[in-house]
Amino acid sequence: MVGSVISALTRAILVALLFATPAMILPSVSPDAIQIVLLFAMFSACLIFIEYFSTYPSIIEFRYAPPFNRLRFLAIFLTVFTLSVIARGETEPNALTAFLHTLGIIVGDAIDFPYSPVRLMVIMLPQDASTELTNAVRTASGLSYLISLIALAIFFFYVRILGWPARNGAFNVWINLPLFDPTAGGDVLPRLQRDGRLNIALGFLMPFLIPAIVQMMSDLVDPIYLDDPMTLIWTISAWAFIPASMIMRGIAMTRVATMISENRRRAYAAARAVQLA
Repeated sequence: MVGSVISALTRAILVALLFATPAMILPSVSPDAIQIVLLFAMFSACLIFIEYFSTYPSIIEFRYAPPFNRLRFLAIFLTVFTLSVIARGETEPNALTAFLHTLGIIVGDAIDFPYSPVRLMVIMLPQDASTELTNAVRTASGLSYLISLIALAIFFFYVRILGWPARNGAFNVWINLPLFDPTAGGDVLPRLQRDGRLNIALGFLMPFLIPAIVQMMSDLVDPIYLDDPMTLIWTISAWAFIPASMIMRGIAMTRVATMISENRRRAYAAARAVQLA
């Protein structure tokens, strides 16, 4: 009981810290923004505490299959933290802000080629955007995209080399996939494979589609203004993290489908061996 409370409380504090990181790092944040951040931090912390304190999950997938959620949290936290530090360096530069800014410029320039996700994010900006804003978006996009790619590579290593999630012991599909309805109809195996491939495809396409959709809708609705550092941080972080998270979910679901298929083959082989004996 005490261990469950401590574990749930620790996770809740970390999630609250994630939402509060930009407000704590940026030198000047308006009182209204602080109140909004505090509201989101408290709400997310309560949600995570309830989710992890309960015996069975209701929303969070792969709760008992580490390090899936830990990698996702680390990726979004590092993205938000690095972008916040870079934004702070615009007014209060130091060695860390200079290093991250230089790294972001190198990565952003390397990825900023025609039809790349970073190039599309830069094109999404209004035509009257300043050079400073364009460079800031390119730097933030490149660095956040790099962090997402590293998280994907680490998770792929866990799946292909370390045999995730089998290396963690018995894997319960229904507990680790609470949002997957096994009674929706049909065999669960092709449904898992279809959902996994769909998540991977959407994850690859979203970094390209989101800027294009925003640019096409800019004539109908007010465009997103990234002049505010807080808006820039969360917009770029979501743009890089959500597709990477979808790809990780797709890889995980296809891996689970493969495990089910292998278990079925072993069970059928054992049944045939018993019949022949």
